[in-house]
Amino acid sequence: MADEARQDSSEKRLRDLTRALEHGTLHQFRLILNTLHPAEIAHLLEALPPAQRSIAWELVNPDDDGEVLLHVNDEVRANLSREMETHELVAATEGMAVDDLADILQDLPGAVIREVLLSMDKQNRQRLEAVMSYPENSAGGLMNTDTITVRADVTLDVVMRYLRLRGAIPELTDNLVVVNRYDKYLGTLPLTSVLTKDPTLTVAEVMNTEMEGIIASLPAKQVVKLFEDRDFVSAPVIDEHGKLLGRITIDDVVDVMRDEAEQSLLHMAGLNAEEDMFAPVIPSAQRRAVWLGINLATAFLASWVVGQFEAVLQKVVALAILMPIVASMGGIAGSQTLTLVVRALALDQLRASNTRWLLYKEISVGLLNGALWALVVAAITIFWFHDARIGAIIGAAMMVNLLFAALAGVTIPLIQRRMGVDPALAGSVVLTTFTDVIGFMTFLGLGTLFLL
Repeated sequence: MADEARQDSSEKRLRDLTRALEHGTLHQFRLILNTLHPAEIAHLLEALPPAQRSIAWELVNPDDDGEVLLHVNDEVRANLSREMETHELVAATEGMAVDDLADILQDLPGAVIREVLLSMDKQNRQRLEAVMSYPENSAGGLMNTDTITVRADVTLDVVMRYLRLRGAIPELTDNLVVVNRYDKYLGTLPLTSVLTKDPTLTVAEVMNTEMEGIIASLPAKQVVKLFEDRDFVSAPVIDEHGKLLGRITIDDVVDVMRDEAEQSLLHMAGLNAEEDMFAPVIPSAQRRAVWLGINLATAFLASWVVGQFEAVLQKVVALAILMPIVASMGGIAGSQTLTLVVRALALDQLRASNTRWLLYKEISVGLLNGALWALVVAAITIFWFHDARIGAIIGAAMMVNLLFAALAGVTIPLIQRRMGVDPALAGSVVLTTFTDVIGFMTFLGLGTLFLL
C-alpha cells in the first residue's frame, strides 16, 4: 500500500509539472521539479517535446545535473549536453561513482572528457581508466572500484576499528573483500559476521570462500544471470589472474535488466532503445526507412509468389478472399514460437543438448493446432462457399503452414544467432516472409492442382 501511495504521489507531481509548464507558471514548475528524485526528473525530460525539455532543463537544480544525465537515455543525454557549457558539464560529473562516470563520460564531448580527467586525482583517474578499458556490456564495464578490502590474518576487532576510522562505507556494501598482500582475491567477509561474531576471531576463520570472483571480461548478460540465480547484492570482479579489480552492485544489474527488456521490445519493431521519442522528424524517418525498406522487399517477394497463380485467382475468386487467412494464421503461430525461442536465447536456456527436443515439441504443437484449426476453417469455408474442395484445400494449406511456421520459429533465431544477427531485431521480418510465401504457395498451388 505504501509503494502504491508513493507511486500515485509521484505520478500526480509529474502531471502537475506538465500542467504548470504548459500554462507558463515557471516559478511553480521549478518548485515542484526540484522536489523530485533525479530519476523522476529524467523520466519527465524524456516525456517532453524538445522546446519544453530545454526550458525544464534550465530549471533543474545544478546539483542534480549529473544524476539526471545519468538516468536519461543516450540520445537525450547528448542533446542536453549540447546545451551546457564545458564548465557546467565538468561540475555535473563531480562526486559521481566511478562506474557511473564511466557510463556518462563516453557520451560527452572530447573537451569535457579532458577537463574531467584533469580535475581528478591520480588514484581516481587510474580507477576510471580501468573501468573504461573494458566494454560497456561486460563485468569490467559494470564494476565500481569503491571496494573495502581486508587481510585474512587480522581479527574482526581490527576490522571493526578500521570501519569506524573510515566513518562511512560505500552504498550497497554487504560484504568486505578479503585479499592477500598482492591484492589477489581470497573470499568475502559478510558485514553480519563482523557485527555478530566473536571479535577475537580472525577474518580467515569466518570469511566466505564459496563466492567466486566474476571475471572482468564476462558478458553483462551472464552477470545478470549470476545475480539472479544467487541473489547477490554485490560481487567482486577479478582479472584473469585472480587480482581484485572492483565490485558489481545490484543497482547496476537492475539497470542492465531494464535496458535488455527495452531493447528486446523495441528491436522487434526495428527501433533503438536509446532513441529519443521526441527526436526531430528527419533523423527519425531516416532510422525507420531502412527497416521499412527491408519489409517492403519481403512484401514484394510474397506478392511475386501470389502473382505466379494469377490464372487460378481469376477463375476462383474464393481463393483470393480466403488467401489472407492462411498467411495470417501461419504468421501468428510462427511468432509465438519465435518469441519463446528468443526469450530462451536471452536467458541462456537454449543449448545444443535441448534444441532438438524443443524442435520436436514445437512441430508437434504446430501439427496439433494445424489439425484443429484446419477443421474449423474448412467447415466455415464449406458453409460459406458451398464447395467441399475449397474447404479441403484451405484445411490442408493451414496444416502445412502451421507446421512450417513452428519449424521456422525455432530455426530462424538459431541461424541468425550463429550468423551474429540479433534475432529480436531481424527474426520477425524473416519469419513473416517465410510463412507468407509457404502459405500462399501451398494454398494457391493446391488450388491450381484441384480447381483448374
